[in-house]
Amino acid sequence: MTSLMQAGVAGPSQRLGKTPAGSVYDTDAYDTGVYGSTDDERSRTHVTDSAADETDEMTTGDAAATTAEEENGETSGGEIHSGVGVLDKTVKILDALESGPSTLGQLVSATGLARPTAHRLAIALERHRFVLRDQHGRFVLGSRFAELAAAAGEDRLLTAAGPILQTLLDRTGESAQIYRRQGDQRVCIAAVERASGLRDSIPVGAMLSMEAGSAAQILLAWEDNERLHQGLRHAKFTAAKLAAVRKRGWSESVNEREEGVCSISAPIRNASGQVIAAISISGPSGRMGNAPGRRYAPLVMAAGKYLTDALLKASAGR
Repeated sequence: MTSLMQAGVAGPSQRLGKTPAGSVYDTDAYDTGVYGSTDDERSRTHVTDSAADETDEMTTGDAAATTAEEENGETSGGEIHSGVGVLDKTVKILDALESGPSTLGQLVSATGLARPTAHRLAIALERHRFVLRDQHGRFVLGSRFAELAAAAGEDRLLTAAGPILQTLLDRTGESAQIYRRQGDQRVCIAAVERASGLRDSIPVGAMLSMEAGSAAQILLAWEDNERLHQGLRHAKFTAAKLAAVRKRGWSESVNEREEGVCSISAPIRNASGQVIAAISISGPSGRMGNAPGRRYAPLVMAAGKYLTDALLKASAGR
């Protein structure tokens, strides 16, 4: 059992915030547990893109001399010009989608871009997940923005996480961690461990699979349908299990990630309600039992809710 370690003293986790006066959460509340286009179309786009680039770059405004107002970063119409034409056009696409789903024709109308250019940029943004398609094939803003926003808020999460993870360890006697998704894996961004005895040791920075474990279930359960379907292809858990996770608000795994190890996890959400991380406790199944959720889920859910509330307050500037 590689992740279970016998007696030893584990140091404090990295990057955890210190406990400021009054920052420890309400223990009474904690005790109660209340806290598109087709592939052929895309192929044709690649063939015609070079010609479209040349034609579009020679249109008025790109090949013309830059006006004094444009040199100052703004045109007479109030549009921002960075001096990098393709970037400015890409921002036009994103600005148009900020108002809601758009067809290609609507993007052309809203941005004033040539149709081949608008299509090329929208497809490129889709490949990088800055743009997605809805069920009607319209372009919409993609999940990549939420991921970047979550990364930007990671420091706030880590600042609040330290005392919460420590209290979770104190109350459960088990190691506690926070995970964030990173592509097809999950990374431990904060952790505290038992000082001695048999324990599940997950160091900060460790990369784990998204195919097993209670934290993986949490990080996948609220994904969009496409990513959910992809994530389930090789997973040790099922769609039905994730549906149960969404319904009750927590997950558990027993001998799923590793024989003899079990864990319980709950979601941490940002101000928009999106699940951006999972908070977990983990340890040997011999000590935590075959149904650890019955005993520990309220505590883990309460910790997740506290961190969610902390992020909400930080976002509101309170």
